Amino acid sequence: MTRYEAADAAYRRAYSDLVVARAANGHIHREAWLHDVAAHLAEPFKRLGHPIPAKVRLTCGFPSVRGIAAKNQRIGECWSNASSGDDHHEILISPVIADGMRVAGILAHELIHASVGVEHGHKGPFREMAKALGLEGKMTATTEGEAFKRLLAPIIEAVGPYPHAELHAMTNGRKKQAARLIKCECAECGYVARVARQWIDDQGAPHCPAHGEMAVSGG
Repeated sequence: MTRYEAADAAYRRAYSDLVVARAANGHIHREAWLHDVAAHLAEPFKRLGHPIPAKVRLTCGFPSVRGIAAKNQRIGECWSNASSGDDHHEILISPVIADGMRVAGILAHELIHASVGVEHGHKGPFREMAKALGLEGKMTATTEGEAFKRLLAPIIEAVGPYPHAELHAMTNGRKKQAARLIKCECAECGYVARVARQWIDDQGAPHCPAHGEMAVSGG
């Protein structure tokens, strides 16, 4: 077998593996999965009077703000076509979410923004569409109600599992740093103690056994 034949055989094996993976998972790429789900949602959106715009890009990526925030983390974002260089709405789904039904709920939420217009925020036509599709809870952070799950169950079965694993963005593989201790020192004898900032705030600086209250000297 020549070098070229070997390379061709390797390519064919790799392609075959991709075909098998696609058959097992429905999609290899996350963006393809998102667009497939959106395509299945086109009819419900149209029926409710707000068709999904033709020019929409969907991707798995961190929102522009609070993407890895400890509180009020943003898990989806829709940019208006007015901000686009080629008139597309841009929708991002956070990679910290991997559950297919949850991703579909976030996607539907952002598609409503694109369909009714981001200028409406989470009120008026946005709220009406969200409720009609079965999204529940606070409109700024909707969840998937039973009606939405019934609508999406056959769609997710058809497109297959979301080809993604949760990204643990908050830890980034590092251990959380322990609370920093504050150095306190006695001016008379040099006795040193280190205590938490909370201790100082609550009870004041510690005391030297021989000379009383110590001075806070930092790190």
